[in-house]
Amino acid sequence: MTAPTFRLAYVPGVTPTKWVRIWNERLPRVALELVGVPAAEAADLVRSGGAEAALLRLPIDRDGLNAIPLYTETTVVVVPKDHLVTAAEEVTAADLADDVVLRPLDDTLDWEQLPGHLFAERPETTASAIELVAAGVGLLVVPQSLARLHHRKDLTYRPITDAPESQVVLSWPEGEPTDLMEQLIGIIRGRTVNSSRQVPTPPKAKPTKKKSTPPAKTPKRPQRGNRRR
Repeated sequence: MTAPTFRLAYVPGVTPTKWVRIWNERLPRVALELVGVPAAEAADLVRSGGAEAALLRLPIDRDGLNAIPLYTETTVVVVPKDHLVTAAEEVTAADLADDVVLRPLDDTLDWEQLPGHLFAERPETTASAIELVAAGVGLLVVPQSLARLHHRKDLTYRPITDAPESQVVLSWPEGEPTDLMEQLIGIIRGRTVNSSRQVPTPPKAKPTKKKSTPPAKTPKRPQRGNRRR
């Protein structure tokens, strides 16, 4: 019999390590299989059944999917270490007005108005955009976790105070969640193992106490009368 497996997809920059550890402690007989997936493919992977759930960034097409918010990421601008913005601890979008800004195709930031001057071509991925920043082509605005993921010694980053923020969510197919999905939701939301929302563990049967049988009474011997001499 094949051991049960739960497939959890995650996009670059999201680190599910803590939740994996708790899962392994609570559900040692169910393997939690991590599936790294590009941001643009995560939602479709869940819809197609390629994963039971995914940790991904909004905005996404929510058709056929549930999503619960987990946390919001700080937005930063990635720049060469000798760039002028490095003189400040944080910047605004207006500080990038004279710069060329790269916007990769896997960007998930919901901009109303991009800062600076948009580069003529959109890089296919954040990783390729980072290479262009290092080559001096332009700057890149991304969630902080992606700036850390693609860290280079010749680049640094600064928070942008008025940029749109990226929200990380847990997503799974619409409908009643499975027992294992409920377990994952509980783990990620920090519920304890004894929470009422967790899948209950069947109680152990109490051993039946055997009734003790009282020892049989020894019949009394009739007393003999005194003999006359």
